[in-house]
Amino acid sequence: MSLKIRIVLVEPMYQGNVGSVARAMKNFGYTDLVLVNPCKLEGEARAMSSHARDILEGARIASTIEEAVKGANLMIGTTGVASLKTGEHIRLPLYTSRELKERLKDYSGTIAILFGREDAGFRNDELKSFDMLFTVPTSDIYPIMNLSHAVAVVLYELSDLEGGNSPLANGFDLQLLYEHLEELLEEIDYPPHKKDKTFLMLRRIFGRAGLTPREVQTLRGIIRKTERKMGCALNEPEGQETEASASIEKFI
Repeated sequence: MSLKIRIVLVEPMYQGNVGSVARAMKNFGYTDLVLVNPCKLEGEARAMSSHARDILEGARIASTIEEAVKGANLMIGTTGVASLKTGEHIRLPLYTSRELKERLKDYSGTIAILFGREDAGFRNDELKSFDMLFTVPTSDIYPIMNLSHAVAVVLYELSDLEGGNSPLANGFDLQLLYEHLEELLEEIDYPPHKKDKTFLMLRRIFGRAGLTPREVQTLRGIIRKTERKMGCALNEPEGQETEASASIEKFI
């Protein structure tokens, strides 16, 4: 299984930018484009896409980010340093595209790279939902890049990334792990004023780690064993044990 890159544009405002993104994708050999609630795509978008009209016309339209990243193993959001509100506990570090390439080189699966709105980027709740964050370094004099230019820079940096043989965990299984971690924080009476920060920190740690399917199931198995020892595990049908429950004995 190779490493595949999916480009997701969230609520793009200008059809010329969308067409230019399609053109940049074709320049560097990428075809998987998803648009979340885009503007109307008419003559300007087709003109700016030039010979990449097939990518523009083949783009999938989604109504939510969740729909756009369905089936992806890792969600990576792009943002500018100046746009982060540290008071909201958006967890750093921010990787550059070169650093991102180095981190992904050993993995296989589908990576969704998300670009935010031209006027406002991503909301903080959206940034918190991503597994990793990265940025394109720019001059302090004028740090804001055009959307299509940012996509082109990122794809250039990743263009010869082939990936490796270490499969990334399924996004659905990762979400189950995160939900399980939230449950555990509740069950151990973790201080409410620290819970959000701690959960975000855990999510960023696991996102950066690039967990494999086996690692995710093992972690869920450990959490399940902990819950049972505490007497607060969720009820399961008698005689049946979830894959997560069994994984700790299987792999450790």
